[in-house]
Amino acid sequence: MRRLLVPLLGLVALALPGCASLAPEPATPAPGHLGQILASGELRVGLTGNQPPLNMRNRAGEIFGFEVDIARALGDSMGLETRLVPLPFAELLPALERGDVDIVISGMTITAERNARVAFAGPYLVSGKSILTRSPELARAETVAELDSAGRTYVALAGSTSESFVKRRLPSAQLRGTPDYDSAVEMVRKGEVDALVADFPFCAVSILRFPGEGLAMLHSPLTIEPLGVALPPRDPLFVNLVENYLDTLEETGLLARLKVRWFSDGSWVSELR
Repeated sequence: MRRLLVPLLGLVALALPGCASLAPEPATPAPGHLGQILASGELRVGLTGNQPPLNMRNRAGEIFGFEVDIARALGDSMGLETRLVPLPFAELLPALERGDVDIVISGMTITAERNARVAFAGPYLVSGKSILTRSPELARAETVAELDSAGRTYVALAGSTSESFVKRRLPSAQLRGTPDYDSAVEMVRKGEVDALVADFPFCAVSILRFPGEGLAMLHSPLTIEPLGVALPPRDPLFVNLVENYLDTLEETGLLARLKVRWFSDGSWVSELR
């Protein structure tokens, strides 16, 4: 709650005409990436555009989803236009480091290795690893050891923690990398691989998208995955802003309502292309 004090005090000062002396004088934006973003008039958001229910395309080709709602609300709160920049998952952090995007919000787990490269705000969601499979035997697995077999082949998103999970925790199995989730799901549907390793919500949505095809997933996640907003590494003011924003979303209950819409309702599935 301490993070909320400064913005809340600012709102109180603006709301009381007789207390104009409490409001700070307008200031020139501080140097750094945040100042450049404010001057540009737009917030460039890096994401894949194919990670339902976090971000995905509808029948018209427009990107929507849980993370898109968060990103657009952040842009609105900053008085900026929000521009979505779809990229393969493995290219998101390099694009952020080059300055091609201002933030990345795309089902990205906060890890020590990534945090050594960029800053993170959040988490805004805690997920976990699961599998999408047509094998009833694999879907009944309760431990990682039951999934590790020399006769199994798994597919995972290139550059993701799912890919790292297969390499570290399923060393006996074969791994196939893919640049996007659409091709990975097709591999599972066609029987080209035994399972896709991905975040729990994505596996659940995939089953809803393709009913009657015998797709299944684990009953509970294998890991704990905190998802965060990736930000430029040397701009503490920008990190502070996004952290305060996420805290406000949680405190006001808006984050909870968004989770109900995208993770419990399911009516949006019919909009997917």
